[in-house]
Amino acid sequence: MAKAYSRSSRVAEQMRRELADLLQFEVKDPRVGMVTITEVEVTGDMAHAKIFYSASEGTADLQAGLEKASGFLRSQIAKRMLLRTVPQLHFEYDASADYAMKMSKLIDEAMSSTDSASDKSADNKD
Repeated sequence: MAKAYSRSSRVAEQMRRELADLLQFEVKDPRVGMVTITEVEVTGDMAHAKIFYSASEGTADLQAGLEKASGFLRSQIAKRMLLRTVPQLHFEYDASADYAMKMSKLIDEAMSSTDSASDKSADNKD
C-alpha cells in the first residue's frame, strides 16, 4: 500500500517549484512566455515526469519551445535537486483552466437569462 505522501509526490512538488523558477528566470526561448506549471506527475521509478502547464497565449509554439528547452531544464533540475536519476520531461497542455472559464461563462449566461425571465414574470403579475 502506498503512503499518503510518497517520495514521488514530494519530488513532483519540488520539481514543480524548480521548473516554475527556471521557466520564469532562466529559459531565454522567446516561444516560452508566461507559463504556469499546474501539476507535475512523476512515475514511481522516477524515470518520467509529466508536466502539465497552462498559458494565456498560443500553445503550438509554446509546446515546441518547452520540448526544445526540456534538455536544459532537465540538466538544471539535476543541479538543483539531489536525485540519482533525473526524470525525462514530458510537457502536456492543461485545458482545465480553459474549461473552467467556459463553464463560468455558461453559468453567468444562464443566471442572467433566468434573472431577465423572472423580471419579466414579475412585470406581468403587476
